[in-house]
Amino acid sequence: MDHNLELQLQESDLKLRSGEHMSSNSIKLISGNSHPELAELISKKLAIPLSKVGVYQYSNMETSVTIGESIRDEDVYIIQTGTGEQEINDFLMELLIMIHACKTASVRRITAVIPSFPYARQDKKDKSRAPITAKLIANLLETAGCDHVITMDLHASQIQGFFHIPVDNLYAEPSVLNYIRNHTNLANAILVSPDAGGAKRVASIADKLDLNFALIHKERQKANEVSRMVLVGDVKGKSCLLIDDMADTCGTLVKACDTLLDHGAEEVIAIVTHGIFSGSAREKLKNSRLSKIVCTNTVPIDLDLDIVDQVDISPTLAEAIRRLHNGESVSYLFTHAPV
Repeated sequence: MDHNLELQLQESDLKLRSGEHMSSNSIKLISGNSHPELAELISKKLAIPLSKVGVYQYSNMETSVTIGESIRDEDVYIIQTGTGEQEINDFLMELLIMIHACKTASVRRITAVIPSFPYARQDKKDKSRAPITAKLIANLLETAGCDHVITMDLHASQIQGFFHIPVDNLYAEPSVLNYIRNHTNLANAILVSPDAGGAKRVASIADKLDLNFALIHKERQKANEVSRMVLVGDVKGKSCLLIDDMADTCGTLVKACDTLLDHGAEEVIAIVTHGIFSGSAREKLKNSRLSKIVCTNTVPIDLDLDIVDQVDISPTLAEAIRRLHNGESVSYLFTHAPV
């Protein structure tokens, strides 16, 4: 072979390896039907329009997905949260079909942005013949063709170990800290964890705010039903900030609020990441003694109550998408809340 030709081939090979000849791919945002408002907020933060996608249901309730534009060799981010009472399984199936549709459309990488991870509470085999459903969801996402997952405040961080693909578990804590600093009187505040499992989360926030914290020990007779609560700590005359990762039926929050007020607390403000509010949650909150309940917009909130306030976490998700696409560190977001 001619020596000059051999050098040209070697140089071309080096350029291909370094990515000089590869097409520069862009971010494509796809929104499912679970939380279009959050997808719009992320789209505005990134200044990237949502891609055209048609999601339909046949009369027999089968889901059909059509991607309305070319996404070949692009970096695709599908925004779909785990929410709803009956709809959660429909939205999960919709996400899996959208991932598969993108995979067959020859995209470069598929990232599922799932702010509230479905079935996250079924993360362990805590009784005989119980399924570990969170592991099943991980398997389904991988089988569908997902390359990466972005989620927020996983109920149990070990769920990341159920995957064979990268998982970025973001935290609402920086945004919550900003809210607490701007909307509460820290001089008279105390943080409270409604159960032992959330003690680590509350201790972390207490350290950053230099506040004391109390703990409530709860005993359950069956799932979603608390039988007895015991307070550990002094809350007399204090403004209690009740911190939890999710509020579902709100039985725990309402009972914890009553326990704190019965022990002399001045007021109780509940702050949760995922405000699911299913079943009788609306009635419980309406009749509760909570001064306020604050939640992020990881799931859509359909509560017409004066005591509900919301923290926007779309800047954190948008910045995570941007950093992931550009190959930058995401750990900055664990301690900082972008505006």
